[in-house]
Amino acid sequence: MELICPAGTPAAYREAVEAGADAVYCGFRNETNARNFPGLNFSRAEMAEAVAFGKSRGVETYVALNTFMRAGNEALWYGAADDAVAAGADALILADMALMDYVATRYPEQRLHVSVQASASNADAINFLVESFGAKRLVLPRVLTVAEIAAIASQVDCELEVFAFGGLCVMAEGRCSLSSYITGQSPNMQGVCSPASHVHYRKDGTDMVSELGEFTINRFAEHEPAGYPTLCKGRFHIADSEAYAFEDPVSLDVMDHLDALQKAGVTALKIEGRQRGKAYVAEVVSSLRKALSGVPEARAAHLSQLRRLSEGQRTTSGAYEKKWR
Repeated sequence: MELICPAGTPAAYREAVEAGADAVYCGFRNETNARNFPGLNFSRAEMAEAVAFGKSRGVETYVALNTFMRAGNEALWYGAADDAVAAGADALILADMALMDYVATRYPEQRLHVSVQASASNADAINFLVESFGAKRLVLPRVLTVAEIAAIASQVDCELEVFAFGGLCVMAEGRCSLSSYITGQSPNMQGVCSPASHVHYRKDGTDMVSELGEFTINRFAEHEPAGYPTLCKGRFHIADSEAYAFEDPVSLDVMDHLDALQKAGVTALKIEGRQRGKAYVAEVVSSLRKALSGVPEARAAHLSQLRRLSEGQRTTSGAYEKKWR
């Protein structure tokens, strides 16, 4: 299976390539991509340089234009698609069907991947995107079991990509508006979930309190790992208890399911983390490359290395082995 790796900066791009990525995904420095944070992403010149560097090392570059176009400002997304094609991107990762139509019509030879943000999670939806826009690959939402992925793979005529490590999302991708209730900005429209401009930390005695806007999201005891304050991973008073209401702060890990995912028909494994630094990218990519290349018995050791980099320093297999209905 291919290893698809994140890069939020040119430096992280190079680290991903050096660590063993088969492809690197990245985005422009505006709201056309779902990691639109200050200090991240690529200028047009940096994107062209990254694509050229990747090609020189046999690594492909996928440009994420994975937010939804805003009525009246479609030119921003159309222009980003034009620039990504001009830069030589090996694939565009798209969520908005109108943008898919634009790319398929204007650049019929350009490889098109459907973003997880499109939330296509059944064969009918996937086949529609393949037939309508010529999609070559689809990134599946993180809500499916391995058996469900295998069933989909047997009914579609495109490559399937799944997430292998990194952040989880409680919502069906492409449909989250929780952040906008507090900050006025959401990942699917402006490309930002819980933007840093609204994040604050303060000490209260020995506790660390995290805030988003005017709301307290969490309180961490001394020496307890403090997570980033997103509303979905807030800890709240519920009835007589204090708990995570929506989702625990924990990272996805599929180390125990690599063989099963390959047998199910998965083409590529994707690492989440374009908002992370280059050191994180280098270690996660190299660990997963070793896990894919080595014997299954050695994977536990690689997981122990990754766990300390995960959210809350804990990992989960998530829906890949879900037992609930």
